[in-house]
Amino acid sequence: MKPPVYLDYNATTPIDPQVAEAVWPFFHERFGNPSSAHVYGRQAAQAVHDARGELARLVGAQAQEIVFTACATEANNLALLGAARAAPAGKRHLIISAIEHPAVTAPARELERQGWRLSVVPVDAWGRIDPARVAEAFAADTALLSIMHANNEIGTLQPIAAIAGQARARGILVHTDAAQSAGKVPLDVADLGVDLLTLAGHKFYAPKGIGALYVRSGTPLSPILFGAEQERGVRPGTENVPGIVAIGVAARLARERLGSARVKLAGLRDRLLMDLGQGIPGLIRNGHPVHCLPNTLHVSFPHVTGRAVLQAAEKDVAASLGSACHSLEQAVSGVMAAIGADASRAAGALRLSVGWPSTEAEIERAAATLISAWWSLAGN
Repeated sequence: MKPPVYLDYNATTPIDPQVAEAVWPFFHERFGNPSSAHVYGRQAAQAVHDARGELARLVGAQAQEIVFTACATEANNLALLGAARAAPAGKRHLIISAIEHPAVTAPARELERQGWRLSVVPVDAWGRIDPARVAEAFAADTALLSIMHANNEIGTLQPIAAIAGQARARGILVHTDAAQSAGKVPLDVADLGVDLLTLAGHKFYAPKGIGALYVRSGTPLSPILFGAEQERGVRPGTENVPGIVAIGVAARLARERLGSARVKLAGLRDRLLMDLGQGIPGLIRNGHPVHCLPNTLHVSFPHVTGRAVLQAAEKDVAASLGSACHSLEQAVSGVMAAIGADASRAAGALRLSVGWPSTEAEIERAAATLISAWWSLAGN
């Protein structure tokens, strides 16, 4: 039997063969601690230096502005909690959107428990934020704004540059979670105008357990972990050298492939949408049709639940109801609630995300399977 077609690249990606090949020596002959002065340590330190440069090139930053973390969740926590700890006296107001990942909403709520004032900006029916609505939330005590670059469920891209321009003109720090964006759409911190930007290695063909935070030079940021002076003291702890090497190679590949990847991913996504739309009357696409990730298709199946469709198709399709980081028991996605979807549309939702290894044959097989599963469940 063939393995199921993998359509959950927004949850995680396989490690690219070039990444795996580059990392292997750092588990063996190049195993040194980057803080050691001998040859093994120097080899490891040089590898970390090279990877930092690749991450910087991916997002248009300077190498010294890249801080390695264990994951995007840690990077988001460092951005929010670290910026909050460094905020000037009297600045205790934070703004986020209604569709942020739990790795942003949880530290934001923690700050609220600590006495910060939290504003949550709504989105429209496409899941897109109006910069004017963000500006309405600005106040004299606003210290920080955190709006994701691309939504992990419905794929909608946000007008970060317009939002950031308004915020930074008022002296407000801007953070964006770009974990879903790397390798799919261009990322340039100067064009976006952000002070802090989060990346996750396992979203662009590096292993799990490695992430990064871009910190614009001069941005006040206090550590949330304490120890030695690694990562300029902002993120202490012995570096995960294999993971850092991996995310560096993955960043280079993402930058080199970006043009062809966008075309390929969008083509496969659009083919999947066309096939499903032709085979399932009443299928609804969720998320913005233009301002969106090229690889993400979020749809609602009419008259059935997405969970039932996945169960019926599980031998041939591996996908998800929404974010893999949410509870499997969650009845209705918070993102679907935020865009105003009714209970039936929310219950029928599936996230189908393609990746660099995806093929036309896989899309054809997956579409046929999902259509067959829907017809068997809908009873028509």
